[in-house]
Amino acid sequence: MRISPRRTCVVLAAVTGLVVGSPAAAVADDGGFTVKDPRITESSGLAASRAHPGVYWTHNDQDGPYVYAVDGRSGETVARITMRGVGKPRDMEAISVGPDGDVYVGDIGDNLNGSWDHVWIYRFPEPEVLKDQTVRATQYDVKYADGARNAEALMVHPKTGRVYIGSKEEDGAGLYEGPEKLATGRTNVFRKVHDIPWVTDGAFSPDGKRLVLRSYLSAESYRWPEMGEGESLGVGYRGQSESVTFTPDGRTMLFGAEGEQSEVYALKVEGGSGSPSGSSSASPSGKPAPAEDPALSGKSVLLLGLAGAVVLAWLGFRRKR
Repeated sequence: MRISPRRTCVVLAAVTGLVVGSPAAAVADDGGFTVKDPRITESSGLAASRAHPGVYWTHNDQDGPYVYAVDGRSGETVARITMRGVGKPRDMEAISVGPDGDVYVGDIGDNLNGSWDHVWIYRFPEPEVLKDQTVRATQYDVKYADGARNAEALMVHPKTGRVYIGSKEEDGAGLYEGPEKLATGRTNVFRKVHDIPWVTDGAFSPDGKRLVLRSYLSAESYRWPEMGEGESLGVGYRGQSESVTFTPDGRTMLFGAEGEQSEVYALKVEGGSGSPSGSSSASPSGKPAPAEDPALSGKSVLLLGLAGAVVLAWLGFRRKR
């Protein structure tokens, strides 16, 4: 994904505002992990495994048809899955696990700013045993009803199994709903159902009552399916933030970023206990747990102070093709 000079200026201004006047985000660093695999340098999606507790699926943008299973306790890769039966990925940007236990990978990025007439979604069952292996995946052709666009967020609803895509335009970004069932042999048309800010990833809460949308500088929680005004989660700049997921119990959200040895940060959810089975009566509120100290910590000041330099460096950033 390329970052335009215009967007860089906007981001730089926002980051400068964070450095000067915003309180520390209520992010609990305990419970997160560091992605240690040197092969994972552009972690662009994150999804909690349903079959293997404590394991998270991630992937690079463009290193091939590979998906990595990472142990959330150690940060070590426990399996690399090679997808067979799909074409050469162009720009894999998102990953989600559906209620059917299948992994959905969104090859939905468009570095040419909406010039590709279609994108792809890949799907395969979670392996019963985690080890390096090749699996047969299903490939779905996807188009948008209102024309091609760039996107980096793909979410599968945990109850209905319906697939949603969040686009990434500076103006006119939207949440797109796929058909009730994805199908091969024809084009799956996604239709815009809500206006949203441009996003880099999204995730449904396990009970399906909340949708969290992530960008580089913030994250907001929306009631589903109303999608009214979003609630800010108080998550500020955390590097090139391109992923978010819930833990299976709904008590924690995890936010990841691109880069070598990238950090995955944990955010406790107030009252969050919505399990995938829906057995709990309490549902995630989507609000961050209260911070013990609202003042900027030394670590936060250092992090945010470096943010401006990082964003300036983005002016020369180009994806490897």
